[in-house]
Amino acid sequence: SFVFYTGDKEWKSPETLKETLKNIPPEMEPYINDWRLPVVELKTMDARKLTNQRLKEIVEISQSMFAGNYDGLRNNRKIEIENFMMAATFTRTKIKREDLPEGDEINMCEAMDRLFKRFEDRGMEKGETIGFEKGERSGIEKGKREEKQNTLKEQLKVKLGTLSRPLEKQLTSTSLEKLNELTLNIFNVTNEEDVLKIIN
Repeated sequence: SFVFYTGDKEWKSPETLKETLKNIPPEMEPYINDWRLPVVELKTMDARKLTNQRLKEIVEISQSMFAGNYDGLRNNRKIEIENFMMAATFTRTKIKREDLPEGDEINMCEAMDRLFKRFEDRGMEKGETIGFEKGERSGIEKGKREEKQNTLKEQLKVKLGTLSRPLEKQLTSTSLEKLNELTLNIFNVTNEEDVLKIIN
């Protein structure tokens, strides 16, 4: 048996039976059968050693998502959509099937471009609806910005684990232009400092 660990933080839990038992009396230790629990960390495993092409693709995509490596994902190669969705599941990246092109295979470059375009379109659709209801052009911009803020907050919580209140507040007052820039660089974000560099 082994543990296939998909967490984004380094594994620091016990890897042997004795490590799980605290305060073992020295006189009892020779009588305890120990065993090792092999841990395979998705984030750090060497994908080059994998011979199964599907598993290799899933690991490579997952590691790019963990690292926030947008360029690593946006390359001109075709992969199965199920592999991409599985990597998104492992890394807790909120990507829906409808966000991606139709078919069983996708071109990674096209997939990432369409994904970000879909995020932008969602903001525009909500903004247009608000604007027409109020009869105000400013409603369009307000709706687009609010939708973009909500989408980015969700993505950042998945990406970073948590989102501090000061950053959430700052995102609320960030311009739509800066929010769009953050959307395009979401996979390059690894901490809140990265976010602040983009929106300030």
